[in-house]
Amino acid sequence: MDRLIRTSNQKVFLILDNLKVHHGKKTAAWLDRRQDKIELFFLPPYAPESNPDEYLNHALKLSVHSGSLPQTKRDIRHKTASFMRSLQHCPDKVSAFFQHSQISYVLIRE
Repeated sequence: MDRLIRTSNQKVFLILDNLKVHHGKKTAAWLDRRQDKIELFFLPPYAPESNPDEYLNHALKLSVHSGSLPQTKRDIRHKTASFMRSLQHCPDKVSAFFQHSQISYVLIRE
């Protein structure tokens, strides 16, 4: 979160799942000192259809399990890193994770 606010010229509105650490005392104290720079919004508890990370996880699992199956932890790490690197060069694939109707809250309307 610190990197987000350091690199943004505007207030950051960050949407998070309800992972316990996101509600921790250290996080709350950090946020209290930076209210003018960042604000958190939480997804409903157990709402995977509203979380773009879940679509990424699904695509990653399909990729890791495609072709020759990984036999070792090293194989899994390699296939995972290759998939994530490929996303860096395919913004259309990343955008697709945000196309589900339950994720329309992310869309920026000008």
